[in-house]
Amino acid sequence: MTRARPRLALTCGEPAGIGPDICALIGRQLLEEGADFDVVCLGDATLLAARTQQLGLKPVAGAGFTVRHHPLAVAAVPGRLDPRNARWVLDLLDQALGGCRNGEYDAMITAPVQKSVINDAGVAFTGHTEYLAQHCGVARPVMMLAADGLRVALATTHLPLRDVSAAISGSSLDEILDIVHRDLRTKWGIGAPRIAVCGLNPHAGESGHLGREEIDTIAPAIARAQARGIAATGPWPADTIFTPRQLGHFDVVLAMFHDQGLPVLKYAGFGSAVNVTLGLPIIRTSVDHGTALDLAGTGQAEHGSLLAAVRMAAQLVRSTT
Repeated sequence: MTRARPRLALTCGEPAGIGPDICALIGRQLLEEGADFDVVCLGDATLLAARTQQLGLKPVAGAGFTVRHHPLAVAAVPGRLDPRNARWVLDLLDQALGGCRNGEYDAMITAPVQKSVINDAGVAFTGHTEYLAQHCGVARPVMMLAADGLRVALATTHLPLRDVSAAISGSSLDEILDIVHRDLRTKWGIGAPRIAVCGLNPHAGESGHLGREEIDTIAPAIARAQARGIAATGPWPADTIFTPRQLGHFDVVLAMFHDQGLPVLKYAGFGSAVNVTLGLPIIRTSVDHGTALDLAGTGQAEHGSLLAAVRMAAQLVRSTT
């Protein structure tokens, strides 16, 4: 990093959801705290001003937190999705990503988007992680969530459970283990990251009696990683690795599928957990929750996860080597 104060792009997400609310809330808090980094919120200034007023907050724009105006296609109503604004949501991502790649921003943070309304608008969209990876030309992004010292990376993300086994291959695990190892070293400053690799099946396959993925695919990938100097171990049964006694020996757990690892992570730190995309040429963090359409504009939305995501982005900018 060359800037004295990291400059972060924050996209405000689905306009009918809580994204504008939590952007306003963290903007107010950062201004009051006098944060030592700068946040540029990409969104509709009129929308953000309206939510700020609804929440009873003082105006949020000022030194350290500014709003870059991108007008909505149509006015947003809290809780009411409108496909006409789907392209606007993606345009904000494009603006933030482009700014990160050309040096205007040091990192990007994303408030939640609603996948369904983007698909309803005729755009194939499975999530931030996949979208950003595609636009960066990255074939293998890795989703990792972090909270209270626990980090959980995923070998697969948004797949039906019936498709998970076929999606896990030796080559994919080789790439994922390399990415997790490299990013924890370069962005977190962990010299030799200790990676606990989960099995796929109950009891890590019970020596093949409950499935052979551990024997045929996962264990060989761990052995290859070890030969490359990566401190990976396993396959560990998921029901025993996620215990305090075991977790203390590792820097990250690699889970095989979404609901193997994330329920534990969210139980440990929901509301303060951060979603980090590994394997990108930029730093990107996000919240651990969705758009919460029913809470938009009500003043009941919690902004802890977004605040943690912003702070982590600034920290990663400073520590990235």
